[in-house]
Amino acid sequence: MRYAVVVERAGENFSAYVPDLPGCVATGATQEEAEAQLREAIAFHVQGLREDGLEVPEPSSRVDYIELADQTAGHSVLRDRAD
Repeated sequence: MRYAVVVERAGENFSAYVPDLPGCVATGATQEEAEAQLREAIAFHVQGLREDGLEVPEPSSRVDYIELADQTAGHSVLRDRAD
């Protein structure tokens, strides 16, 4: 399975979570550490769901970016950007 993850700067560290797995979170001093911790958290979370006889949610979240294009004329124009 391939889950979307969100990594955010949280002051002096980073936090990460999986929208499709509520409660599955991790932190780290760096983005890379937060992502590594989240990989472990996902495995642990999924294992726990299975051991408890619960359904493992299918990945359904989608990640995308929205770029603000033109702010010089006093208004914003939204433009989708795929990276």
